[in-house]
Amino acid sequence: MEIHHFTFGALTPGLAYMMSCAGSLLGLLCTTRAQVLTGRSRIQWLMAGALAIGGTGIWVMHFIGMLGFSVPSTTIRYDIPLTLFSAMIAIVAAGIGLYIAGARSVSAGRLLFGGLLTGLGVAGMHYTGIAAMNMNAVISYDPAVVMASIGIAIVAATAALWGALHLRNTWATIGAALIMGVAVSAMHYTGMFAMHVAGVEGLEASTVPSGAQPLAFLVPIILGLSLSTICLLTTLAVAPTPQEMQREAQLMEQLSRRNASRSLRLNSQPPPPIRRQNPHP
Repeated sequence: MEIHHFTFGALTPGLAYMMSCAGSLLGLLCTTRAQVLTGRSRIQWLMAGALAIGGTGIWVMHFIGMLGFSVPSTTIRYDIPLTLFSAMIAIVAAGIGLYIAGARSVSAGRLLFGGLLTGLGVAGMHYTGIAAMNMNAVISYDPAVVMASIGIAIVAATAALWGALHLRNTWATIGAALIMGVAVSAMHYTGMFAMHVAGVEGLEASTVPSGAQPLAFLVPIILGLSLSTICLLTTLAVAPTPQEMQREAQLMEQLSRRNASRSLRLNSQPPPPIRRQNPHP
């Protein structure tokens, strides 16, 4: 059966690429802030980064691209639980990778391992999202192209973690996000071109399968995650930069040392002598 990947022309791939770049940029910025923090604040920034990269940069990009996918004379519906599960895979995979990248010291081996896990998670999200499609047809895959898409996902994830670890300059971070957007989009469309769709004998293509309509189900979720991305962008705009956070932490440490030293000197001084007054002049 014939497959159309760009039903609406350049609209869906262009919008998908923009959202992938935006999510990747926000995730990198969140990670740079997490690296100079500790405790709960660090975890919160890493979680925000995972939501940005996994939710917006990967999942939203994938399903905006899927809105442009169609099979003529065949109705496509989406399994709601499986589609939401694919979003969880993307966010958790990004969270694992950013947790590794958020450490202050990461070896090359740990970086590669984190990239491997994250890349496999991204590929898992993609093919879980494809499995969530219900249609009156059978989907098969070209194994070589599937392996190529998984390889692209692993390389893209490793490059993203490296960027989160090493990039501090604003323009370099923007450049890395643009490259990540290309890599994620390349992984998506490579995986899509691995698909082959064949009709089912004895089953009419016009029969409506079970599941939710793409526009009625996906568009509200995509809009919700996009609004979350805008809120996160606003938070980043008013939050201190990593350099400001680091300087503040250094000042607080110096102040703490100075107070401790002053307290130690006061405690080490002998008490003043007690003067006794003579009651009789």
